[in-house]
This record gives sequence, structure tokens and C-alpha cells, in this order.
Amino acid sequence: MKPDLKQIQAPIATEMVEFEKKFRDFMKSKVKLLDHITNYIVKRKGKQMRPMFVFLTAGVCGQISESSYRGAALIELLHTATLVHDDVVDDANYRRGFFSVNALWKNKIAVLVGDYLLSRGLLLSVDNGDFDLLRIVSHAVREMSEGELLQIAKARKLDITEEVYYQIIRQKTASLIASCCEVGAATSGASQDHVEKMRVFGEKIGMAFQIKDDLFDYGEDEIGKPLGIDIKEKKMTLPLIYALNNASWLDKKKIIYLIRNRNEDKKAVNQVIDFVKQSGGLEYATKVMTSYFEDALQILNDFPESEYKKSLEGLVRYTIERKK
Repeated sequence: MKPDLKQIQAPIATEMVEFEKKFRDFMKSKVKLLDHITNYIVKRKGKQMRPMFVFLTAGVCGQISESSYRGAALIELLHTATLVHDDVVDDANYRRGFFSVNALWKNKIAVLVGDYLLSRGLLLSVDNGDFDLLRIVSHAVREMSEGELLQIAKARKLDITEEVYYQIIRQKTASLIASCCEVGAATSGASQDHVEKMRVFGEKIGMAFQIKDDLFDYGEDEIGKPLGIDIKEKKMTLPLIYALNNASWLDKKKIIYLIRNRNEDKKAVNQVIDFVKQSGGLEYATKVMTSYFEDALQILNDFPESEYKKSLEGLVRYTIERKK
């Protein structure tokens, strides 16, 4: 059965409504322009999967507490800050189909808004003595920055191995979902052993999530991003890495030439996509993604049955069965 986000959210529906109120309060300032911009950001929120991971994990491990709300808010504040800054760095005019902050209010204001969100997250933790949560989330932000820089450095040479690819996506994507699950467990009264198990669980989900995202680049589903965008940006993802590793020297040279020199040419990008498809790259990436997904479910099996566990499993399935 296809996972449905409303059904998945059912056990924490009250918490999610309460979270939105608290989150708005956490973002408030004394500057009218700032409140106008943060209100714009909140209104255009996505699926809210990060707070869902926090609350469901807390429910699986013990009790959803007041610090669970602060932990979820801390993750959202710091993550939103990184997205606002990313849009400036990438000169992106859109975020989830809406105008980005920098497109509407220019780069200077966008950078300052990102800084404000970062400081609100830090103060939220410091003022409430949530130093363990601050450590977890700050570690994730550091990992995300390192992963992004590693990917940029490697994109210049186009020499990413499978091992380096896993390192990049673990840092860039999996570290954030791992921090959501770790925060959820840490705020539920769980043992250190269970907190660590949930961190690993979140990391496995993050790995599967990013590989699924990379598969979208090849047009297998109704995607939320343009076809071949990773190739245009010279990002070496798992389907392409596998295809190149199993290609002849001549084919490898030809494909790398196309990515390096003709990545803006639609015909050349389609050639790369066809090469990956014919080389079994999509099947291989799907197999690896499924392996991470199964490892995550195995970890979840160690926890007692509950409505939270059922929904968390549904959320895990959603991450790899989603169409965009």
C-alpha cells in the first residue's frame, strides 16, 4: 500500500499543530521586515518530515517532551538558515516552486535572515540548557558543510569513487536525518544505547533518501527537479559512478568529456542519461538504496510495537517510494 503522509502523521497530529505554533513563536523578532520574511518562510514549509522524524522517534523510544519541541525547532531553524544561505550561494531564485528569500529581498537581506535563524536556534538551546541537543545538531550542520565542499572539490576533477560518494551523501543528507532521530530519542528519556541506535537508523534512511533523489535525475518518476540537473551541475551520483566503473576506457573518456564540456547541451545530457540506463546504473543504485532501507527497518525491529513505530516505518517507506 502506498504510504500516505496524513496517515503517517496521525499519532503525532496534535504535536505537529502545537509545533507549528511554537515554531512561529521561536522565530519572532522586534523587526517588522524580519517578521514579514520569516512569516513568508513558514507559510511555504515543505512536508515537515524533519519534525515528524523527531516526534515519531521520541514516541518510539519513550515520551514526547517539551524538549522534543525545542529539538525539532532547533533542527528546523538551523536547517532553514542553511537553505537560505544555499540559495544565495547558488544564485537560486526558487525554493520548492516559490520565490527564494534572495530573489524577493536580495542577497544582503537573505544572508542576514539566515544569520538570524542560526542565532535563534543557538539561543533557543542555550536559554533552555539543551546543550546535548545543540551538540547533536551543530555536528550535523558541520557535516553538511563539509559534505557540500567535498562535493564541489570533487566535481572539478570528476573523479568521485563510490566510497567518496557515500561519504558525501552521509555528510550532506544523512547527517541531518540522523540528527532528527537522535534528537527525538535523546528528548524521550531513552538510554544512550537507544539514542545511538536511532542515530544510525536515521543515517541509513538519509542514505536511502539521497540515492532515491539521485535516481530522479534519470526521469524514472514525476520528478520535482528538471531531468539531468545533476549532470548539468557535474554532480557524480551513484548511477553514473557505477556506469563509468563498468565502462570501457573509450566510453568512460567520451562520457566524462560530455559532462565536463557539454553539460549545458540537452542532447549531450540525454546521451549521458541513456549511457547510465543501458549500463545498469539505475538498477544498481536501486539495489543499494533498498539495502539501506532494509538495514533501517532491521534496527526498528529492536523497538516495541506501537502506533509511533508503525508510523515511523511508514515514513521510512515513504522516503523510498515517493514520486518527487
